[in-house]
Amino acid sequence: MTTARRVLVTGGAGFIGANFVRYWSDHYPDDRLVVLDALTYAGNLANLASVSDRGNYKFVHGNILDEAMLDDVMRQQQIDTIVHFAAESHVDRSIHEPDAFIQTNVVGTNKLLMAARRLWLDSDAAPETHLFHHVSTDEVYGTLGADDPPFTEHTTYAPNSPYAASKAASDHLVRSYHHTFGLQVTTSNCSNNYGPFQFPEKLIPLMIVNALTGKPLPVYGDGSNIRDWLYVEDHCRGIDLVMNKGQVGGTYNIGGNNEWRNIDIVNQLCVSIDAAFSRDDRLAGQFPDAPAASGRKTESLITFVKDRLGHDWRYAIDATLAQSELGYNPKEDFASGFQLTLNWMLQNENWWRAVMDGSYRDWISKNYSAGA
Repeated sequence: MTTARRVLVTGGAGFIGANFVRYWSDHYPDDRLVVLDALTYAGNLANLASVSDRGNYKFVHGNILDEAMLDDVMRQQQIDTIVHFAAESHVDRSIHEPDAFIQTNVVGTNKLLMAARRLWLDSDAAPETHLFHHVSTDEVYGTLGADDPPFTEHTTYAPNSPYAASKAASDHLVRSYHHTFGLQVTTSNCSNNYGPFQFPEKLIPLMIVNALTGKPLPVYGDGSNIRDWLYVEDHCRGIDLVMNKGQVGGTYNIGGNNEWRNIDIVNQLCVSIDAAFSRDDRLAGQFPDAPAASGRKTESLITFVKDRLGHDWRYAIDATLAQSELGYNPKEDFASGFQLTLNWMLQNENWWRAVMDGSYRDWISKNYSAGA
């Protein structure tokens, strides 16, 4: 596609969404980007600071559950493309608060699809072309054994957590709007993302923050659970390829070709942090509570904790279809991607401290009234 698009990015102030907004703004500067985010606990406008003054960018504070707002934004901004990231995504939270996941991930996705259908299929103001891209997860496929082949696009859905079940339901809704109403859609299912701006409830940023502040590194069970790790910018490139080259109605797996046990991730993280402190004497003064600041091993913080309920043992993505049909290949292996992530965390202490102490929430509450 060469003509300028008017792109609505839902959940664009979150981790993956914000990385996508920056990626898309850099690569498609003629496209109009409208970022919609409810600014719940993981939404952070600081994630978008680098694009906030660009002429092709607009931020809208709103929730995808608000049908009237969706209609207004899509009509006023003449949206012809939606990239749908908005979701509750933390498995532990879904175990304790499943209702929020059903509302946002299932009901919210349906309301967004309904708004797209009204404008794109049932309106005189319909654009010449349109696309609804839905961002999903490998967790919809369930879990794998040690010798099982990786998930493909034809793997039977078998979600094992309320989060995974809510994403599976949203996947099916997107598919149904294509087959029933003719909505032009694509879907991507990704493996575990990591990289800049990730909220420190997820494994890698949590472990880095705890290591730098001298807090325990909690590892579920014996740490043998395996994940396929995908650097977030590789994910963004994969979505780009799906949107521009993928088959309408198609689903594509986007993976990192990086299967690691959780305990090996944590051990590698400890070694990398120790090495960083050895190379740069200034880090000891910057992070005095870190074991590495006093010459101790970061691995001394590793603490094994009770496994979470229904913990899937292994995820692995087979990205053959995206590779053969779209030319997708991740640029970063885990070593390079993790080093980029660690460097970013070391250089952006103000960002993660504001997230950890909640001060960024105070700023949002002062500047954005509830429901505004």
